[in-house]
Amino acid sequence: MSRSDTAIGEPMQILGASRAGFATRPVIAGRRGVVTAGHYLAATAGMQTLRAGGNAFDAAVCMGFCLAVLEPHLNGIAGESPMLLHHASSGRTLAVSGQGTAPAAATIEWFREQGISLIPGDGLLPATVPSQVDNWLTVLAGFGTLPLEAVLRPAVELARDGFPMYHGLRRCIVANEQRYRDEWPGSAAVYLPNGRIPEWGDCFRNPEWADTFELLIQAERDAAGRGRAAGLEAARAVFYQGPIAEKIAAFCRDHRFRDATGRAHGGLLSYDDLADFSALLEDPVTVNYRGLDVYKCGPWCQGPVFLQQLTLLEGYNLAEMGHNSPDFIHTWIECAKLAFADREFYYGDPAFAEVPMDRLLSKEYAAERRTLVDPQQASLLLRPGNAGPRPMKLILGDERSYAGDTTHLDAIDAEGNMIAATPSGGWIPSSPVIPGLGFPLGTRGQMFSLDPTHPNHLQPGKRPRTTLTPSLAMHEGKPWMVFGTPGGDQQDQWTVQFLLNVVDFGMGLQEALDAPTVHTQHFPSSFYPRAQHPGLVVVEGRISEDVRAELARRGHEVQVAGDWSHGRVLAIRYDAERGLIYGGASPRNETGYAVGW
Repeated sequence: MSRSDTAIGEPMQILGASRAGFATRPVIAGRRGVVTAGHYLAATAGMQTLRAGGNAFDAAVCMGFCLAVLEPHLNGIAGESPMLLHHASSGRTLAVSGQGTAPAAATIEWFREQGISLIPGDGLLPATVPSQVDNWLTVLAGFGTLPLEAVLRPAVELARDGFPMYHGLRRCIVANEQRYRDEWPGSAAVYLPNGRIPEWGDCFRNPEWADTFELLIQAERDAAGRGRAAGLEAARAVFYQGPIAEKIAAFCRDHRFRDATGRAHGGLLSYDDLADFSALLEDPVTVNYRGLDVYKCGPWCQGPVFLQQLTLLEGYNLAEMGHNSPDFIHTWIECAKLAFADREFYYGDPAFAEVPMDRLLSKEYAAERRTLVDPQQASLLLRPGNAGPRPMKLILGDERSYAGDTTHLDAIDAEGNMIAATPSGGWIPSSPVIPGLGFPLGTRGQMFSLDPTHPNHLQPGKRPRTTLTPSLAMHEGKPWMVFGTPGGDQQDQWTVQFLLNVVDFGMGLQEALDAPTVHTQHFPSSFYPRAQHPGLVVVEGRISEDVRAELARRGHEVQVAGDWSHGRVLAIRYDAERGLIYGGASPRNETGYAVGW
């Protein structure tokens, strides 16, 4: 089955085709811009920003702030937001690191002294520096055109004036009601208004969040005479060096909350940690797949695992196997297992760890690894490759799992500016709301290892290896597509299948988003308590019984999920030759939408 990539099909003849067959939603097409977001009200605000004269980056920042209000169970302003962007006028393609760093007081020694072997996934202990605000301001300052007030005002209005309660957010409040009442009074004050759970459709407000972000707007106004850049920097200083930072630090210092260790702890995050933080613009990592240059953020996230899967899969004629056939699913799963094993043993913040990225993404390495794929038998082993030293052991927890998630947004404008962002963290199920601010801290520190030989081991000032992983693709040096999804460890599984649907199977955009997906939980989870399920494959119920039976025959442990239960992939495609932009949103999980102009 292995062939050279030039001999496998003619994918560039069909890339991005929009076929006329049935899809759950129309492909949204425009010529001035298209946006997608995890909530339709955020997408609407992004489109209003474009129509008001903003570019794709202004629209993305607007949507990012709105999503922190609209989807607080999936992301929050004290979380993180990795991004990939292409700036049309300069031709630059960049990554925004988007991930906050570990506090200066967070050391392996500290956790050992406390008798903690795994960093918990809730409470204040796993808090890293909130990065979202600086991420959005960095993009706005470097690539946007509008002032902060113009892009932040829609989010402030949503927080102050309210929006209709919806099922996903309400289910989260129901699940956490007792903890809010018993342990987290700040969360109860916001999410149990008048002491009760809001009903679907009720107008839900968070006025403290609005008041907090009015401080940023006022700081920008006060600096108006010194120019746009000075106004943005003044707003940033309010959050990271002013009253907001002071309240965050005091909350961590003065409060203790029970976490998964069974004990109550305060936070390690300090004022100096916030004051010293700044977001980073970096070169992304990239590989070419069937004529596309695909970009991901570096190994401080799981992004390169997407690229490793592509380098393995380009050696197979996937189209000949057939979409979602047993041969295709088995081959992809076995390749994914190999890529994720490398993620587990080699990835970490490259500012602190030597990550053999050139080796991991090379065609020679992929060819070596491809020989491990047995076409008829599933592997039950975790098999990292020989890419460098890997002396550490894995520290795994029990079978409990964390049920938080993430959101996503994309934007492309008529100039060919493109951006994909995957905001997450700062979830309301995992950490208490800070009274007076209206939002909780993040818990991303749970992803650090406490094994000092692991490339992702905890160190002050280091970024944990996150699961957040937006995607961007170029074709012959021209903008082509941005896409992404929530879903933790599954993000770079569902999005790989989406890209293969378009490139190898010739699907239209919405058809590719609608298609049923599978994922594996063969490798350790990135989340506390790091559970691992060797051989487990989870399939949407629309995968046929015959296919499931054949996968089981090959040794996979097949578990059937809901028909429409996997993720919420969003995507926008740029067709430079036709002057056309078009996008779509998976119908899964209620609220994602695309809007075009």
